[in-house]
This record gives sequence, C-alpha cells and structure tokens, in this order.
Amino acid sequence: MTSTDQDIVPFPLREPGAPFPPPVYDGFRGRTGLTRTQLPSGQPVWLVTRHADVRAVLTDPRISANPANPGFPKVGPTGGVPTQDEIPGWFVGLDPPEHDRFRRVLIPEFSVRRIRAWQPVIESVVTDCVDELLARDGSADLVADFALPVPSRIIATILGVPQSDRDFFESRTQILVNLAASTEGQRTEAVRQLRRHIGRLVAAKRKWPADDLVSRILATEVLSAEELTGVAMLLLIAGHETTANNIALGVMTLVENPEWIGDERVIEELIRYHSVADLVAMRTAVDDVEIGGQLVRAGEGIMPLIAAANHDETVFGCPREFDPGRSARGHVGFGYGVHQCLGQNLVRAEMACVYRTLFQRAPTLRLATSVADLPFKHDGTLFGLHALPVAW
Repeated sequence: MTSTDQDIVPFPLREPGAPFPPPVYDGFRGRTGLTRTQLPSGQPVWLVTRHADVRAVLTDPRISANPANPGFPKVGPTGGVPTQDEIPGWFVGLDPPEHDRFRRVLIPEFSVRRIRAWQPVIESVVTDCVDELLARDGSADLVADFALPVPSRIIATILGVPQSDRDFFESRTQILVNLAASTEGQRTEAVRQLRRHIGRLVAAKRKWPADDLVSRILATEVLSAEELTGVAMLLLIAGHETTANNIALGVMTLVENPEWIGDERVIEELIRYHSVADLVAMRTAVDDVEIGGQLVRAGEGIMPLIAAANHDETVFGCPREFDPGRSARGHVGFGYGVHQCLGQNLVRAEMACVYRTLFQRAPTLRLATSVADLPFKHDGTLFGLHALPVAW
C-alpha cells in the first residue's frame, strides 16, 4: 500500500463525557495499514494503533524522535518536544548515538537499586503529604492537594533542590503542567524562571557537591552545565505530571474497585488501563519505511497512540475492563525501545507507596462526586484529571 492510499479521517480528539481511550481507536486498529489524519494545526500524520505496530515504530532506526527533522508532528505551542536549540539537554528529542550519551549517564540514577535507596525519601514525602491532606476538614482536591505535591517533592529531593527553593519549583512546575489554568505567556515565563534557577543550582553543586543526582552527574563530566540544566528541567516537569496523573486516576479507580486495594498487581494494570502518555511518542520517518503493511515516506509524521496499543484486544483480552489479575507486563505505557521512560522504576515505587499509605490512613476515602462529573483532561498531550474531589 502506498503512502497516499488512505483517506484522511478527523483527528481523534478527546471529548468531554466520552470514554477514554476514544472508541474510534478500535476501528482504526481494524483498518488495513495505518490511519491518516490531520493534527488540529492541519499537518497530516499517520496514526499507529496496533500494539505490534507501535512497538515497531518505537524501535525502528529509520524513525526519529528528533523534532528538528522534517515532518515531525507539531501539536501547538502548549505541547510537543523542544529542540536542542530551544532547551539543550531535553534528550527525549534526540536519536542514537547522541541520545545514548545522556541515557548511559542517567540509567544508574533510576535503577531498581538506586530507587530502593531512595525508598525512605519516598515514604517520608508520601507520609507528610497524607498528613497534610488529612489535616483538612474532611474533604480535598486530591489532585492539587496530594497527587501534584508528591512527585514534585520527591524529584526535587532526588535532584538536590534545597528545601528553601522547593515551593518555588513546585509552583512554577504546576504552571507548566496545568494547561487549563495558565496562559501561554505564563508558561513561557515559568520555563525561563525554571531554567535560570536550575542553572544556578547546577553552578552551586559544582562548587559544593552533595549526595544527589545533579552532583553525581556533574562528577561524570559527561554533560555540560547547560545540558544538565535541561535534563534536570525535563525530569522535574515530565516526571511530575505523568506521575501525578497516574496517582489521581489510580485513586479514582481503586475507590471504584475497592476489592483491588492492597493488591500489588494494580500498578501495571493502572498504567496500561489509563495510558496517560497516549499522545507523547511523536515521531517522523527519516527514510521510507513500511509499518503494518503501510508505506510511510521519509519526512512524514507518525503518532503512535499508546492508549490504542494498550487496549489492543488481540494482546489484552477485554481491554476496557480494569483487571489487575491479567498479565499487563507487555503494555507500552512507559514507551518501548531506546526511549522507554527512564523514570519508570521511580513511578512504580511512588504509586505503590501512595496507594498503600493513603488507603491505610484513610480507609473511608471516597469520591465527592460521580466519575461522570469529574473534569478529565481533554487538552494537552497527557490524559488525567484536572481535579479529583474526595471526602473521608
């Protein structure tokens, strides 16, 4: 099949009140080849929806994650991957071998062994956040009052951000991740302020190193100070929002399915089931390549849909059912291949600690509104909740 044999279908926007993933994903998987669509900007892209095809895209060296390449999907000013000219060190937008230089120096910092060493910090932060939550008068917004602060404080500690600066970092990060409550100008200013402050942090760690990620990376002399500033900013922002979305959606799901509370198998199933990073893995072909029987020409944009792959009925039976009893290990919720999420071990540890501590301390936790009335995120590249009213 040639690259022009497909009709263009409307882009599958998330709709208020509609289920997620969008039901049209099921139809896309049943089509021959890939699905051709246009982004809201008018740019044509290929949608990849089958599990095997998504894995193939994410591992093929002829397909690039670099936004500087022609045809890379541009989702607008509030989303997408910055180029190295815009933010040096934002390594998820690099291909091997340059990507490997960042990955090699960072992998030890997010290994199972390193996360195990950080477990007391994770438990301390979660305990403090639960204390603050339960100090409220029997009700709260679990997103703003709990799900966002937890990953922000943990990654700040891991990076070595001084306690006196953490409120600043948390407030600026929340501006960047809350598209519904901030303007483009506010987000641009928040990026500028964060880069400046992280740059100062890197300079301070060079003079006075400590037992933290920034100091250890500096000691390797692999990354420049400017690159490390971009890396720290990526870890602060990207890990913050994805983890917060997973925490909030997980609490919502477990409150609705209390028989699974305390079962450690829920973590992988929650990541598969909600697939918060659905639109994150944007790519472009740098050579002609065939995907799922579809010829994709060099310079054509590709968007693997993570939620579509994780709800592929040929891999996960009854995929729209929440079933931690299934084997969900094959999911692509953290991506796949060389760009697989670096912080996945940290995310799993945070989620496990959150659910264990929160439901032990607040066994009567309940939703303060129906699931149908919750404000799900229909904007931006990540799926989640803008707010989660709870009571206990």
